[in-house]
Amino acid sequence: MRSIGIAGSVAKAFIGSKLTPLIIVASILLGVGAVILLPREEEPQIIVPMIDVFVQMPGASAKEVEERITKPMEKLIWEVPGVEYIYSTSSPGFAMAIVRFYVGEDEEDAIVRLNQKMFANFDLIPPGASQPLIKPRSIDDVPILALTLWSDRYDHYDLRRVAAQVHDEIKQVTDVSEVKLIGGQRRQLRVTLDEARMAALQATPGHILGMLQQANRQLQSGSFAAGNREFLVETGGFLTSAEEVGQVVVGVSNGRPVYLRDVARIEDGPEEPASYVLFGQGPAVEYSHTLIGKSVHPLSQVQPEGSLFAAPIDEQLSAVSSQ
Repeated sequence: MRSIGIAGSVAKAFIGSKLTPLIIVASILLGVGAVILLPREEEPQIIVPMIDVFVQMPGASAKEVEERITKPMEKLIWEVPGVEYIYSTSSPGFAMAIVRFYVGEDEEDAIVRLNQKMFANFDLIPPGASQPLIKPRSIDDVPILALTLWSDRYDHYDLRRVAAQVHDEIKQVTDVSEVKLIGGQRRQLRVTLDEARMAALQATPGHILGMLQQANRQLQSGSFAAGNREFLVETGGFLTSAEEVGQVVVGVSNGRPVYLRDVARIEDGPEEPASYVLFGQGPAVEYSHTLIGKSVHPLSQVQPEGSLFAAPIDEQLSAVSSQ
């Protein structure tokens, strides 16, 4: 007769043992308890601190940026406790380092440690380089919804102005982290100088720029008391229209003031387009959203007639069209 071995002996002992049903019941109860008591999340949050460090050095080549900025900065960052990886990029006039800490590191502590290390070594910044700009990144900084505002009646300029209102409304939704506006044309006051007129009236571009900067500001000029009240005095003001810009005095010629409108053409309208967003056959403006949680907001309150909100189906935001 062949030997059944150790495994067979153990199995034979349990087959005839009265403890076997109790062990099975105990195992089932332990499994049920583990399922009930084990913490669960639909989207578990994994803490992986990541921080971007930017340094500018205008006029420097990529090789010079690497030798004078990137490599010394990497050596300093490696001295920060908890750093796991450093990804760096050197380009003409610009250096960037992405610092990744170990999983589970406290994000605030990581930011504080990196800031302290950078601030403690400002004396090592080479001439011509800017101070490091430190921007923390989060795993939640990912757009979860793209919303497009489209119309065959309004152009890029008008849609951008409507989109700015929608932008403000979306920012009020609970748990919205960031809203980015893409496309459209912003309002711009464009001043085009006339060289012949400037030469005739003895005006220079540098002087005109300085006069515009002085005219486009508002200052606190003091206060005075009267009737048990204190009144604050403000002087100046910001330019709000092409007419106000044209009335800025930029010099004197033959005893008469020279206005900006005398030496330049002033236009109030859309800026030169830097990007285009198209939907169907007409202009559009697009949003990208980073949301945390679930929220619904009535965007139709700020939607103009003849426009359309187009968005992927998503339970976190409602979008409707007006007829």
